[in-house]
Amino acid sequence: MNSQIEDIRVDFITGSRRVSNFCWALILSLGALGFSLVGFSSYLRKDLIFFLSAEQIMFVPQGLVMFFYGIAGLSISFYLWCTIWWNVGSGYNRFDKRNGTFSLFRWGFPGKNRRIFVQFLIRDIRSVRMEVREGFLPRRILYIRIKGQQDIPLSRIEEYSTLREMEDKAAGLARFSKISIEGI
Repeated sequence: MNSQIEDIRVDFITGSRRVSNFCWALILSLGALGFSLVGFSSYLRKDLIFFLSAEQIMFVPQGLVMFFYGIAGLSISFYLWCTIWWNVGSGYNRFDKRNGTFSLFRWGFPGKNRRIFVQFLIRDIRSVRMEVREGFLPRRILYIRIKGQQDIPLSRIEEYSTLREMEDKAAGLARFSKISIEGI
C-alpha cells in the first residue's frame, strides 16, 4: 500500500499480522496443546483425550518427553502470538522532497526501543539496490544505499511475489527520488 502526493511518498510496510503467521501460530498452539495433554494424561492415568487410552503411554519416558515437547511448543507459539499482537516489523518509509528527508519507521518489541525511527537526508542517498536470489526460497529485497552507511532494507524478504512487482516499486522510488537503481 503506497501513498504519494506531489512532494511526499509514503510506503507502508506490513508487519507480523499476516495470514501465514496466524496459521503457523494456531497450528503450533494446537499441536503443543495436544502434546501437553497426552503427557499430562499419562501422568494422571486418566483419558484427557477421548481417542487415546492413558494406559498406552508410560509416563516415563514417553509421557514426560511429550509433556516437555508441549511446553516448548507452547512457548514458541506464545512468542508468535506476541509478535502478531505487537505487529513487530510494521511501519512506513517516507520520502519528503520538501524537507529533503527520508524517514524509516518500524515497530519493534515492547521496551525502551519499541519505536524505531531513522531519518536521513535525500541528498545522501546514492541509489536503490535490488537483491534477487532465486531458488527454493526466493529472496527479493529492496535496499537504499546511503553515503557512508550500511545498506538499509526497505522491504521484507517475502514482500514481492514477482520480479516485475519489485522492479516497478524500485523504478517508482528511483523516479520519485531522482536516484539510480542497482541490482545484484
